Amino acid sequence: MAATATPGTHVASMKPGAALRRSHAKPCVAFLGAERREASWAKLASSSHISSRDSLSRKRAPEPVAFRNAVTRAMASVNESRPLPGLPVDLRGKRAFIAGVADDNGYGWAIAKSLAAAGAEILVGTWVPALNIFESSLRRGKFDESRVLPDGSLMEISKVYPLDAVFDSLEDVPEDIRTNKRYAGSSKWTVQEVAESVKQDFGSIDILVHSLANGPEVTKPLLETSRNGYLAAISASSYSFVSLLRHFVPIMNPGGASISLTYIASERIIPGYGGGMSSAKAALESDTKVLAFEAGRKHKVRVNTISAGPLRSRAAKAIGFIDMMIDYSLENAPLQKELSAEEVGNAAAFLVSPLASAITGTVLYVDNGLNAMGVGVDSPIFENLDIPKSK
Repeated sequence: MAATATPGTHVASMKPGAALRRSHAKPCVAFLGAERREASWAKLASSSHISSRDSLSRKRAPEPVAFRNAVTRAMASVNESRPLPGLPVDLRGKRAFIAGVADDNGYGWAIAKSLAAAGAEILVGTWVPALNIFESSLRRGKFDESRVLPDGSLMEISKVYPLDAVFDSLEDVPEDIRTNKRYAGSSKWTVQEVAESVKQDFGSIDILVHSLANGPEVTKPLLETSRNGYLAAISASSYSFVSLLRHFVPIMNPGGASISLTYIASERIIPGYGGGMSSAKAALESDTKVLAFEAGRKHKVRVNTISAGPLRSRAAKAIGFIDMMIDYSLENAPLQKELSAEEVGNAAAFLVSPLASAITGTVLYVDNGLNAMGVGVDSPIFENLDIPKSK
């Protein structure tokens, strides 16, 4: 078994002159004469099996040598020029396909950055109507600031694929979509075609990320949601994950991992999150468990989902009350801070890394602990309770 060390803890000798309590820091001075040196050398050579002492036997005039008691101490600082101790998230040599990246401020982008920072090669699938704007922004450097990785380099995207995960194959695409001008100029954008293109271009992948959702009637209460609106939310937000994994898992290397993004509305009432979206997230979480079993048994691929807290992304703003949800979380979550996309990205990097090799079929909450709360403590009902708050 390999030896392990506590990250961030180093042992160092106290430098001469470092402050010590007087009772333990009295210097003593000794003069080493020739006869004493010979005796010392004999003992050293005998105990250490040293056969040569050329470098130690030079004749020098006796000189004073100061001795201080040696001490050790734990240091929290690390030498930045050395590799980090402990268990790094290392994805070098891995290739990831992230479905649902259309800008630089959502969870999909943050996950791509974290995976890239850990060394993974990045491929992305972008919704067809948003493809031209996304690729143009990349070329013109509009995303350069948000592409910066922790080491100062820029995240590189090996290839951007057009993708509409609502359609499994070209035969499923209705005529009005095929002839829609927003799809003109793009081809091979159904799930099956994209998987085939990735196989042709790169051979295989190790990581699959589902970061997309859509509910055309999300602002409607569930009682007012139409059948078509409900089924559309299920199709785009949950079955799309089933379809992606179904078509990509044959080209995923054994030991690979897949993750999706869910929301607490799958199990708690979130007024305003309607149109069947809460149902779609519940289905996604249930499917995660079943897919973990099937993909694990057949392909040795892990399947997990991240229940992320609210984020001020462009997609979330379409719901209409994202700012209110963020304010609610700030007031009621155990950790009173705004959730960052990077925190979700880092959690994703862990889940797809070898460090999580035994984790599958799980929902990982990354929401500052809001999911653990049973009540909203900002209610006037609790005003007389001594509830701790962040300063």
